[in-house]
Amino acid sequence: MAVPARARRTARRFRRFELRATALYFALLAVILALVGAAARTAAAAAVHRPAWVVVLVLVGVGAVMAGCRGKRHISAARIARRAAVALDEATQTAVEALDAASPAPAVGLVPAGACGGRLGTDPTVLLPETMPEAPVDTVEIAYEALDPDEFEQAVAELCRRDGCLDVDVVGGAGDLGADVVARTSDGRSVVIQCKRYRDGNRVGSQDLQRFGGTCFTLHGADVAVVVTTSDFTAPALDYAEQCGIVCVDGPQLRRWQEGAGPRPWEAQPSAA
Repeated sequence: MAVPARARRTARRFRRFELRATALYFALLAVILALVGAAARTAAAAAVHRPAWVVVLVLVGVGAVMAGCRGKRHISAARIARRAAVALDEATQTAVEALDAASPAPAVGLVPAGACGGRLGTDPTVLLPETMPEAPVDTVEIAYEALDPDEFEQAVAELCRRDGCLDVDVVGGAGDLGADVVARTSDGRSVVIQCKRYRDGNRVGSQDLQRFGGTCFTLHGADVAVVVTTSDFTAPALDYAEQCGIVCVDGPQLRRWQEGAGPRPWEAQPSAA
């Protein structure tokens, strides 16, 4: 006599734990419990004010339960609880899938190398902060000796603008009283510059320094007084500049200033720029 083979139960698959699905599951369960509690509170209030209605509802409920038991003997509270849990779990998964479909995927944009003054790290989408490099200094050599006096004054004013001076203005001309370029440093100091475009062999003398020294501080209110020349200064002129606190910039020092290799006149010591 052949023994019928017992049907194997399909192994239950365990779903991987998901925090969002679990949280949504308990949220739906809390809503259901809240609704049940509200219904219970409503029934309790009705029992206080309308006891006859409660009796009728109880009788109707008992009759419905008895009818259900006659139609199906195997109904149990445990099975009802399991079915309710399964239905609640399916509702949770449906809600999670709906949320996944509704949420847009995050946009990933590549930032090109060098953008915003940064550098790329191991992740090409992440821009690491980096200190912005200073503006490059123009190192093209200028033949200041070949410029006329007006062009030389404009060239010196451009050096002041390049190195961060504000309110730079060329005021040289008739009646300038020794001031050819005026400017203001970033820390608020007033700079007054006299430009002497001399050829080699024609040095700036002490009389030139004396005329400038008599107006740069008293009339122009200079915090920093500078004399810039394409040639050189005589020894008496340097002595007078040191006594009066005037910064002297000769031809080689002017080239170092233009190349960014030497100090700016407002950063130098008087008569030793």
